[in-house]
Amino acid sequence: MPTLVRGRNEDARRAGFTLLELLVVLVIAGILLGAVAINAMPDDRQWLQSEAQRIALLLQMARDEAIVRNQPVAFEVDDYRYRFLIRQDSQWQALTDDPVWREREFNRAPVQLSLSPAASKRLPLRISFGHEPVDKAFLLILGLGEEHVSVQADGLGNFQVQ
Repeated sequence: MPTLVRGRNEDARRAGFTLLELLVVLVIAGILLGAVAINAMPDDRQWLQSEAQRIALLLQMARDEAIVRNQPVAFEVDDYRYRFLIRQDSQWQALTDDPVWREREFNRAPVQLSLSPAASKRLPLRISFGHEPVDKAFLLILGLGEEHVSVQADGLGNFQVQ
């Protein structure tokens, strides 16, 4: 009978984890979470690429909006934010009737900007879309540090990020 009691105690000790085993598992889990967190944070190039894609899609929508409304729509950008405007009563007014057109701030400001061909070298830069389906071609370059990404429009409604 004493052997049965001793056997049960040994089984009970073997069924659990030691403190060292738990610490090893926690260290491995911490290393994996750290690696995932580092990879989840986009670098400057990835952030610029994502922001340029968003701007290209919004520019395409703004062009379509100008055609549908039969009113000029403009994209205005400076090194901290961008927004959309509509021409009403010979004045530019911010488009606020839809959350799509809300003013957006750059998460990593200031962003270096250039527009070619440029109507002005001063900020904010403005790109206007008329009610005609054909507009002027342009190249909008966004930069952050050493990284640069461009949004190119061909004037026919095609916007590409390079």
